[in-house]
Amino acid sequence: MARFEFLEARLNAGAALTEIAAISREYSGLKPVVDQIAAWRRAQGDLAEAEAMLADPEMKALAEDEIPRLKAALPELEQALRIALLPKDSADARPAILEIRPGTGGEEASLFAADLARMYQRHAERMGWRFEVLDSQLSDLGGVKEFTAHVQGEGVYARLKYESGVHRVQRVPETEAGGRIHTSAATVAVLPEAEEVDIDIPATDIRIDTMRSSGAGGQHVNTTDSAVRITHLPTGIVVTSSEKSQHQNRAIAMQVLRARLYELERERLHSERAADRKAQVGSGDRSERIRTYNFPQGRMTDHRINLTLYSLGQIMDGDLGTVIDALVANDQAEKLAEMGA
Repeated sequence: MARFEFLEARLNAGAALTEIAAISREYSGLKPVVDQIAAWRRAQGDLAEAEAMLADPEMKALAEDEIPRLKAALPELEQALRIALLPKDSADARPAILEIRPGTGGEEASLFAADLARMYQRHAERMGWRFEVLDSQLSDLGGVKEFTAHVQGEGVYARLKYESGVHRVQRVPETEAGGRIHTSAATVAVLPEAEEVDIDIPATDIRIDTMRSSGAGGQHVNTTDSAVRITHLPTGIVVTSSEKSQHQNRAIAMQVLRARLYELERERLHSERAADRKAQVGSGDRSERIRTYNFPQGRMTDHRINLTLYSLGQIMDGDLGTVIDALVANDQAEKLAEMGA
């Protein structure tokens, strides 16, 4: 409580610009805990008052009505408080970098990757988040060869982090004349946005190349060397951006590179802390097949929690709330079980 009050005072007093982002994230993370503690204390206080009222003949009947309701509410408030007190991912309050790439399946995989990009964009609209496409390289049939977006809003990374992994689709491709069902896949990576203070990238660690932007053809093809490719020499990570001017592309590519390096460091620390632990749901293992979208049956199955929903149309239209809520609840249940709560 004292830490929360200190942060609130710092924000109200006008914290330095260099501190505002970090203070705001910590404040946002603590607020649900403080609110749950306050609700639990209010209920305990109300129960004590109601029990004291039993001694007053005029208030006894009212107290006898209130006491069962308050006693029934306390376990739910205590459980909500336990959940609020669970260790938080320090990146939960950050914006996210969303990357989508086709996997096995050729052109159909590229078309499915484009469908996933639209699904997440529509989900962001439903959530009131800001969705900015940073890079989108299209195939000849309108599929996605590579897609990167910046997503900002309340709880973005906390909820989207469960989307990292291999997404598999089963359907009759538009490119299939025989009507046979094909299986293909796309890979989704959700990375917490990193700030310059989080990741220092020395100029000597990167190589920057400019190249001509590629497109699907026609009069709007970029004929200048505006696309930027940045190679991080120590890790071999390569990031490209070809959406806007060369100056903007360089800034975008550096933003994505920082996010990838930040996530790389987070994964290294996680591995050190949990070398002998089984990976949890939402660990971000992008080699894991997490979900299957079966179009002939209108079915979506999340394999991590054995959740099957027959509402594929709504899900592809961005209605991911039920799926993500179930993943969050499962993650919380597993953490509570680990703590013996």
